[in-house]
Amino acid sequence: MIGRANRFHGYGSLRYVYQNGKTVRGPLCAIKYASNNRRKVYRLAVVVSKKVSKSAVVRNRIRRRLYEAFRHESAVIQEPYDIVITVFNDQLATIPAEEVTRLVRAQLKQAKII
Repeated sequence: MIGRANRFHGYGSLRYVYQNGKTVRGPLCAIKYASNNRRKVYRLAVVVSKKVSKSAVVRNRIRRRLYEAFRHESAVIQEPYDIVITVFNDQLATIPAEEVTRLVRAQLKQAKII
């Protein structure tokens, strides 16, 4: 799990990223990101809607797995970015953890964040 300093607080921050950010779409999720020079570290939010899964247990499992995969890649991120991961497939709850980490790494490279 990532630390509290690396999480979003409030709807206004999410709205800023949605309006001004750039998007990299993958097969299971999309990463929307915007540079934030007012911060010293990156911030991350994971959005999993009820359309993905009606079960809160599954949605929370997906969220936790993405936070953990991102934590492994966080040492490489140098600039302060605001990042929102939007999930649109429930396969993230069942695929192996190494595959989730690989997907996150590939999307971060495509976005030129790492």
